[in-house]
Amino acid sequence: MRRTATGAAVAGLLLLAGTACGSRLPESDFENRATPTPPASAAPIRVGIISSATSPVGAAAFTGPRDGAKAFFDRLDARGGIGGRQVEVRLCDDGGSGVGNSACAHRLIDEDKVVALVATTSLDYAGASQVSRAGVPDIGGQPIGAAYDTYPHLYGIYGSLAPRHGTPGWNGELYGGTEVYRYFKRVHGARTAAVVSYNQSASAAYARLVTQGLRTEGYRVVAEQVDFALPDFRAAAADLKAQGADLVFDALDTHGNSQLCKAMDQVGAHVIAKVTNVQNWTSTVPEDYKDAPRCRNALWATGSSRNYEDVKDSAVREFRDATKGLPAHSQWQLEGWAAARWFTDAAKSCAPAGVTRGCVDAFMNRGAPYTAGGLLLPVTYERLPEPPKTRRTCLSVARWRDGRGWVTQGDMNTNCFDVPQIAYRP
Repeated sequence: MRRTATGAAVAGLLLLAGTACGSRLPESDFENRATPTPPASAAPIRVGIISSATSPVGAAAFTGPRDGAKAFFDRLDARGGIGGRQVEVRLCDDGGSGVGNSACAHRLIDEDKVVALVATTSLDYAGASQVSRAGVPDIGGQPIGAAYDTYPHLYGIYGSLAPRHGTPGWNGELYGGTEVYRYFKRVHGARTAAVVSYNQSASAAYARLVTQGLRTEGYRVVAEQVDFALPDFRAAAADLKAQGADLVFDALDTHGNSQLCKAMDQVGAHVIAKVTNVQNWTSTVPEDYKDAPRCRNALWATGSSRNYEDVKDSAVREFRDATKGLPAHSQWQLEGWAAARWFTDAAKSCAPAGVTRGCVDAFMNRGAPYTAGGLLLPVTYERLPEPPKTRRTCLSVARWRDGRGWVTQGDMNTNCFDVPQIAYRP
């Protein structure tokens, strides 16, 4: 599995009304004849997207993967769909609650009869067991929580090596690598790191993983936890400055990051790098961090997908061309696009015999690494009986620079390290 600062979305912090796009044969001019219906082979292929669009952390926090996936399917349909069949996307907003998530899973699976879920991004994926029991492949979801390392038929965007028989990871433990911390220590000479999180279960769990990884790599760690409802970022910033942190990691949403950065500038806490996660890898940095110019230009993001700013890459350029109408761009949009491409490749392999849940699931289980045309680091899904002790892992790294945006730091396929895998409980 790849559950580190490179791959895990912010832990603990996106769907709109359902739409249908299909085609009907023209009405017959013959009064005594029934209106013809499309042959089964031409019927739309229905997929569902669940996201916490109206979650407690705001309307824009979890919409990126949904928007990226929808953009891919819109372009696909404009180009003829899959074997002449349109992809009909059904959206469901779970409201950021477990009850809402379960209701979305029921509606999409049992009522809308979707073939698969794509780019799931839910604050509380309470419906994961329903999805798994129904044998509906869930492709390219964001691993907020442990669902993608727990249940069969669920395929998160970063892969998993866990058995996935109903228990998280291996006997309730998940594993993550230390490649991000190795990178900043080896390349930038960092030695003391602060970890800032909310007092919220998933955020705290992710922060524990980061802390363990940093200590394994020999860092001195300064732990800072703020209240989820009423965070005191100024106090956290003052403390990390007093303790000499030269590197800052977080398990925060975009708003929390901007407030932390503002507080760091206010108290004069200057660091080598303020390292954030993939959820905050967005084009809205100038607005989000408008009150923190120094911290803003110390922002670094790590992940497992190619920088959405790398328009020299043909796959990235296609994504950017298709999403140029969006008001902003983000790495989560690109990963949602990659998830939709993953489903499409699976469906195309099934088209000759019929696009079914079982056939799509078989494609996902075939064991071959997947990269979405080079947008992702190779994603694998295996079921290892024992967790790996070490693993060679690569990472995508970018740094924000005013006037240039997110600037890629080295090639993600060569930013690689042999690192230990650290156990933690979600």
